[in-house]
Amino acid sequence: MKVLISGGGTGGHIFPAVAIANALKRRDSDIRILFVGAEGRMEMERVPAAGYEIVGLPVAGFDRKRLWRNFGVLVKLYRSMRRAKKVLCDFNPDVAVGVGGYASGPMLKEAQKNGIPTLIQEQNSYAGVTNKLLAAKADRICVAYDGMERFFPAAHIVKTGNPVRKDITASQLSREDAKRELGFNPNRPLVLVVGGSLGARTINDSMKEAAPALLQSGAAILWQTGKNYAEECQATEKKINDPNLKAVPFVSRMDLAYRAADVVVSRAGASTISEIQLVGAPAILVPSPNVAEDHQRKNAEALSSRDAAVMIFDRDCKEQLRDAVTALLRDKKQRDTLSANVRSMAMENSDERIVDEIMKLINDK
Repeated sequence: MKVLISGGGTGGHIFPAVAIANALKRRDSDIRILFVGAEGRMEMERVPAAGYEIVGLPVAGFDRKRLWRNFGVLVKLYRSMRRAKKVLCDFNPDVAVGVGGYASGPMLKEAQKNGIPTLIQEQNSYAGVTNKLLAAKADRICVAYDGMERFFPAAHIVKTGNPVRKDITASQLSREDAKRELGFNPNRPLVLVVGGSLGARTINDSMKEAAPALLQSGAAILWQTGKNYAEECQATEKKINDPNLKAVPFVSRMDLAYRAADVVVSRAGASTISEIQLVGAPAILVPSPNVAEDHQRKNAEALSSRDAAVMIFDRDCKEQLRDAVTALLRDKKQRDTLSANVRSMAMENSDERIVDEIMKLINDK
């Protein structure tokens, strides 16, 4: 059997794609899997590092603010469609899976033209443009939130949840032992700050101002800065010079970090929210305003409206983050409530549920 998986652009698309591929391999080690992504984007490094072959398309996203720049985008789209046709002909998949992002558009559209069964996976509570365009002819649409029939044909929707990295829930340590493993004092509450693999300017700037007061209040901070902001944030760490503050570009052991954290401060990407749900972490979400359709705000509201997270708008983060973290650290009852409510929203084994749907499409074919 051959499965083509297309999409990417951000970790929020890549991690679910790799999780689906890994689940396919666990189901049948002889399955051949080919990824298709966008040239120059994160997937061209992350997918081979996970052990899978990937082909790049010269596709680019539309510039919605500077429309005059889109002539070149249209040229790249035309070239991508031609290359997608060749990839489809050469690989001849039994099914094509799209995980969102503009890289999946040409590939899934070409598959649909040629009668290849297609499955799309939508991570967010507000559907992305590419998936909405592909939905009418998709055979299966896997979603993580209720109410997605406002975007997609209801008959083709299956609620599976979002697949996440298996190691997220791997740690069986106590919170105190997880803190020790990460090099922190087990008796201090730990704040885990994550802004995504590239980092989040607003969260990082807010932490520069909030960190001294949080440390003085007795907290410890594990600060994932993202690679784009590592140098300046580590300069702040050096200036503060407190062993209870660690600023790192990337946290490799997120299972330990989640296990150790008393409070998580994060953007509201779909993959991060799915991880928070699975580990039951009390979280303060700061949705990015710089994403299509403002989907991170809608993701965060899906939790905050159920008392499953605290939401702070990006524009208010510098003023409110320090007090919000301090208040949550002082209020164990609220942390327990957030933890229980967010954990109740989790869907386990989402990758296996999606593979079940892929197998049904292959068998039907």
